[in-house]
Amino acid sequence: MFDSPLSASAYEILEVDPGVDDVELRRAYRLRLRQTHPDTGGDAAIFIQVQRAWELIGTAEGRAAYDRRTGVTHEAGSEWSGWRPPPTRTDTRPRARSYGHPGGWRRERYLDLIREWVGRGVEVPDPYDPALVRSAPRDLRRLLADALAEEATARTVSDLGMGFTVWHDVAAGATADDKLDHVVLGPSGLYGVMSEDFGGVVGFRRGEITGPSLGTRAPVTAALGRMRTVAKAARVKFGGAIIVLPDDDLSQAVTPLGTTRGVPVVVVRRSALAMVLRQGVPQARAIGGNELFDVRTRLQQTVRFV
Repeated sequence: MFDSPLSASAYEILEVDPGVDDVELRRAYRLRLRQTHPDTGGDAAIFIQVQRAWELIGTAEGRAAYDRRTGVTHEAGSEWSGWRPPPTRTDTRPRARSYGHPGGWRRERYLDLIREWVGRGVEVPDPYDPALVRSAPRDLRRLLADALAEEATARTVSDLGMGFTVWHDVAAGATADDKLDHVVLGPSGLYGVMSEDFGGVVGFRRGEITGPSLGTRAPVTAALGRMRTVAKAARVKFGGAIIVLPDDDLSQAVTPLGTTRGVPVVVVRRSALAMVLRQGVPQARAIGGNELFDVRTRLQQTVRFV
């Protein structure tokens, strides 16, 4: 819940300064419980966040560990490294065929823009230091959050084994922003996958994802448009669209959003993605035998990366 570059810190959820003393911290926690409790008209999702925040910083030991791990006290040299690029995997287990660099384009953009934001001539020893990241503008934090989401999806697909093939950061428009995060091909079908992190709980309306942090964005509509571009170029037909979000941002593991132009759309928790890809999206057509080989060949010959 608090590990995303876009998420509020535990202190922000409790509406206190990180330097507050323990007595004031407990007072703030009790106040926030009353303010957010569903029985008194509060928001159930925020009520859960308040409880989780207290679990993290409600004791002296937990608070010290949280401060070191997240850098919310804005002190340099945080111990946490969860936002840095993942290490190269060295195990020899069979993995899915993988092409492209998941999250690569957004990481490069983040690194360029964070240095530009800090200022020319200013050394940035660790662009992933939590204190630096949390102080950056939201647009920069979103780039890093989306890169992390894409990398998490890539790890999940890779672990599904050799029966799957995935293309990452697939060009699907005139600019690099118009990209399809992942194209996944397996026995259960061909899917366009977008890995998102909006920094909070989302809702749904008329087949689209909604929420206070989305503004005018329409992620489902954008994903379907990019899928049509790739499908036309490769002369293939997608079986479904999958939007992957952090677990805490969804009330249930899998949320079907209906069918658009014959393409079923589902929004899934990150932890449920492997299950969905193995079993298939409801109403999606499975692919096997020579057809799977043909679809993979067509994609391999036409896919371009951002």
